[in-house]
Amino acid sequence: MAVHNEDDLLIARVQDGNIDALGLLYQRHRTQVYRTALAITHDEGLAEDILQETFLRVYRYAGSFDKTQPFEPWLYRVTINLTYSWINRAKRIMNLFQGAIEWVVSSPRQDTETVAESQEQSKILRRAIKNLPDSQRTVIILYYLEELSVSEVAYALDIAEGTVKSRLYYARKKLKKVIMDRGYERLSEVVYEVA
Repeated sequence: MAVHNEDDLLIARVQDGNIDALGLLYQRHRTQVYRTALAITHDEGLAEDILQETFLRVYRYAGSFDKTQPFEPWLYRVTINLTYSWINRAKRIMNLFQGAIEWVVSSPRQDTETVAESQEQSKILRRAIKNLPDSQRTVIILYYLEELSVSEVAYALDIAEGTVKSRLYYARKKLKKVIMDRGYERLSEVVYEVA
């Protein structure tokens, strides 16, 4: 086995289950991984999530690392694949959510003024949801649009139920504030009701 550098020694220790070696790899490469994810996503919160998930995957899949190859290119491949995976998932979720936004703000009255108000409310709600951090936007979509339970959302995202509840709480709070700031009491009541 050829040893390329200190990274190779550390990944060999990670393969043996040494969590401290993973911490050292994290210290050595976190900035590059974060910068790569940020450059692709343009979202600091998402880049931070990808950074954490990348090193979880390094630990989980260390056994599949080819010791004859350098570590750094493998790490970047994991980072980039994970980043594009998250972006594609977010795009699919947002496409699904567009119809739900229209449904939430629809009204049985169809006069011109009501239709115009509904379209404006829809635009505000859509913009507010789009501006949520990805982690909050995703739980809102899964919980309300896909009608998953808190435990199902937690399972789907591989996070704790408490984390799902927290993200839902803060997302609803942000949505309600944006809507109230725009003066749409009826729409704010809808957000409050689903809270």
